[in-house]
Amino acid sequence: MLAAGVALTLGLAACGNSGSGTPQSDGGSSSADSAAGTVKIGFMGDLTGANAGIVIPPWNGANLVVDEYNKTNPAVKIELVKYDSQGDASKAVALAQQAIKSDKVAGLIGPAFSGESAQVAPVLEEAGVPSITASATNAKLAENGWKFWHRVLPNDGVQGPGIADFIAGAAGAKNVFVIDDKSEYGKPLADAVRTQLGTKGVKLTNDSLDPAESDFSSVVNKVAAAKPDAIFFGGYYAAGGNLLKQLRDKGVKDAKFFSGDGSLDKGLIDGAGAQNAEGALVGCPCYIATPDVTDPKVKSFADSYKAKFNADPAIYASEGYDAASVFVEAVKAGNTTTDKINEFIKTVDLAGVSKQVKFGDNGEVVAKDIYIYQVKGGAITLLGKATEAKLG
Repeated sequence: MLAAGVALTLGLAACGNSGSGTPQSDGGSSSADSAAGTVKIGFMGDLTGANAGIVIPPWNGANLVVDEYNKTNPAVKIELVKYDSQGDASKAVALAQQAIKSDKVAGLIGPAFSGESAQVAPVLEEAGVPSITASATNAKLAENGWKFWHRVLPNDGVQGPGIADFIAGAAGAKNVFVIDDKSEYGKPLADAVRTQLGTKGVKLTNDSLDPAESDFSSVVNKVAAAKPDAIFFGGYYAAGGNLLKQLRDKGVKDAKFFSGDGSLDKGLIDGAGAQNAEGALVGCPCYIATPDVTDPKVKSFADSYKAKFNADPAIYASEGYDAASVFVEAVKAGNTTTDKINEFIKTVDLAGVSKQVKFGDNGEVVAKDIYIYQVKGGAITLLGKATEAKLG
């Protein structure tokens, strides 16, 4: 378990990414001898777009475990192929079709975001290609009866109430302004927060913003007039940082600023400015491992990640590692076709870095922990599980 208050470096790790959207295999993972056999596993997400900061870490995590596996010189190696969707659902669908028809991947890690996941999953389902997302949290993704879709983290139906309970409980907020970015990720998460806060007798004010715009003065003015104890933003860090800056510049200084996993990146601090971001709180169904943890498995992962990428693990690095580990274990067990890999995933019970990885019939991971992080001294630190964390 991470100690509360541990500083986390959440900047982008160096990684040779292409903005072309053309699938590319990682140099360290694609050296398999075709005579010995190779299984292709794809990774799809926004690797060069505005919110790449929360996708590069799981990409790195996946690379790490695949490289570790290939270095054992197995009879069947794994080639990790990346598909840079830039978070664009239409681009993601085209890439998925290419992954299936041309590249013939046996599985996919991702897509990273909920909007693209909603569009890509039916394509994978029709082709019978198993997928495990390390970061898409929209609760409705699990309600489609898909048999080849899985996620390795709790959904927004768990995350939203967990954050809301912390806002009304440990944070003691009685008057909360909830804002969403209208996306397939941000709005349902904000709605889950709204619904749960409504059961707590909290006064609620609601609004939405367009993340493509830069001027949020309409929303900011409404927040200033409402004089809330706390503000929750459902959306990604690029807009979240800008919103927080404009709120503080407007004089909304005392209201605690909350957001969800889409804002758990140093970009939130960079966008708002260190002084404006100080004290901001972010909930996440993710476990961020750092080198000072004591659990041997987690420590080994954190140390290996730092050595390979010259950065501490950031958001969803552990989940990316765990998602890739499931595919690695499937291949190690002799499963190299899409159907056999999918059957393996259905029964997997793996002690991962982020959690015990076991899936229900609907593809949801069984583990349900939500964590609260806080900006302190210009860095994002862990307070602890939402059910246990306390504000200093």
